[in-house]
Amino acid sequence: MHKEAISPVSADVVFASTRFPKYKIGANNQILEVKEDSNVVTMKEMVARETALLLEQQKRLSVRDLASKFEKGLAAAAKLSDEARLKEAASLEKHVLLKKLRDALEALRGRVTGKNNDDVVEAILMVEALAVQLTQREGELIQEKAEVKKLATFLKQASEDAKKLVDEERSFAKAEIENARAAVQRVEEALQEHERMSRASGKQDVEELMREVQEARRIKMLHQPSRVMDMEHELQALRVQLLQKAKQSLQLQKELAASKKGDKNAAHLYDIDGIETLGSYLRIYPCSESAPELSECTIQWYRSTAEGDKRELISGATKSVYAPEPFDVGRILQADILVDGQTVIVMTSSPIDPAAGLGNYVEALVRRHDTEFNVVIIQTNGVDNPAQSIHVLHIGKMRIKLRKGKTTLAKEYYSNSMQLCGVRGGGNAAAQAAYWQAKSGQSFVLAFESDRERNAAIMLARRFAFDCNIMLAGPDDRSAAGK
Repeated sequence: MHKEAISPVSADVVFASTRFPKYKIGANNQILEVKEDSNVVTMKEMVARETALLLEQQKRLSVRDLASKFEKGLAAAAKLSDEARLKEAASLEKHVLLKKLRDALEALRGRVTGKNNDDVVEAILMVEALAVQLTQREGELIQEKAEVKKLATFLKQASEDAKKLVDEERSFAKAEIENARAAVQRVEEALQEHERMSRASGKQDVEELMREVQEARRIKMLHQPSRVMDMEHELQALRVQLLQKAKQSLQLQKELAASKKGDKNAAHLYDIDGIETLGSYLRIYPCSESAPELSECTIQWYRSTAEGDKRELISGATKSVYAPEPFDVGRILQADILVDGQTVIVMTSSPIDPAAGLGNYVEALVRRHDTEFNVVIIQTNGVDNPAQSIHVLHIGKMRIKLRKGKTTLAKEYYSNSMQLCGVRGGGNAAAQAAYWQAKSGQSFVLAFESDRERNAAIMLARRFAFDCNIMLAGPDDRSAAGK
């Protein structure tokens, strides 16, 4: 009933400000003001927050930034002052409207009687209450206006102080620039003076320097080359002697093994030649004139334990030449030669020895995230590759990648379908070649720069694959890898 009495009046009023308070009728016909949304920030809170922010930033901003902030704050204060004036004008307009409304209700009360008269009286009381609340709001508005004025005064003074600081900093900067220019001028003059003095005594110094250089070259030519050459000759001689001693030792070991078997006078058709160590290659050769040509025989290599109780077939090793790989270290290598329906067995005299220093080299490479090896592709998917160009093989902790420049030929993560081992056959370069099956249907035969690089790449890849719970080996070597 009360809402219906007020709604026609309020519907015809258009307020200049949308911040006019909202009212509702509560218990005992009291007029209550509806609280605004808590997210709406009052002018007083906004002024206090902006002032605190500026005082905090004054300690850490540069002078120019601070001046800009104060200027912006001054503009904001001016805007707040304008809004305060608008609110004051709106408040005056509201007073006028309330007075007109009360006069209209007074005139209406004189013309109605009964219950309608009581409603009009109640409406007049509500209008008077609204006038009181509007007066209170005007007091708050006056206080906010005073605070805004105080803030504008503070910001104006701070802006002037900041401008003074900017001018002082600019003058200091100019003075520093002038000092720097003077210092540069002094350095240039000192350099010119030094250059003039150097020209006077330069010829003598250059001649002395040339004599010293010539003397140093003479000493270098007299002493260093002779030392290096002597050392190289000694190393070469030691290598030859070591190779000869190794061959003699192998021959003695083979004769000793034959004598223990009691077949010293028996005829041997074939034997194994080569250093029994990782990085070399072994070759089967006929040691009797009655031995058939190896090209007419069927050959199969095996690896066995030192006791010889069990041997494992090396898949693909069917040539007369075989280069041991890291899996063969500590094992005896055997070869079955099928001759005229009979099998002749030849074997190494001792287990394959590891390469000196290779283990430490691989441990140093393990600390890296990725190691690069220069390789040449000999075959791709079993087809010879005529282009002998250099590629790069990346051995990483999670994958192996083969690329040439920016072109990637293969990039695969360690998996059960990947295979990596030494080439099982070939000539004297077999010790430097490796077989890599990236995935099913994609394989490469790669030639490394040296046997050391080839064995290091195989050992490094197997180490990283083992960390990924993958046993990386050659064809049919899963049983060996598991051991």
